[in-house]
Amino acid sequence: QVQLVESGGGSVQTGGSLRLSCVASGGDFWKYVMGWFRQAPGKEREFVGSISWSGGDTYYEESVKDRFTISRDNAKNTVYLQMNSLTPDDTAVYYCAADVQTNWRPLRTKIADTYEYWGQGTPVTVSS
Repeated sequence: QVQLVESGGGSVQTGGSLRLSCVASGGDFWKYVMGWFRQAPGKEREFVGSISWSGGDTYYEESVKDRFTISRDNAKNTVYLQMNSLTPDDTAVYYCAADVQTNWRPLRTKIADTYEYWGQGTPVTVSS
């Protein structure tokens, strides 16, 4: 059983930056494709981005690809989401998730149901 704990959320003004972290425990972190999702109030959960086991491949939702960067440190069992140039539209609860994939398939990483494990989420609020 893998446990995921996100941190780093908070309140920032438009144009600001935040770095979210997600620490995994209870499993072999290096085996998991990691994804970031977010859910804004009154909206469905949406895909933000994902990263392969080694970190060599990443995939982003179009709306964030030039502003957000996902990275991971397998030695620390941690995946990061660096968010720059934040806008109020980025306000949401951000979740990390872990998925066992035998092959890197970016389009699959967009599907929330494919992930086996989820964190509890960390809130991000961007004010104008």
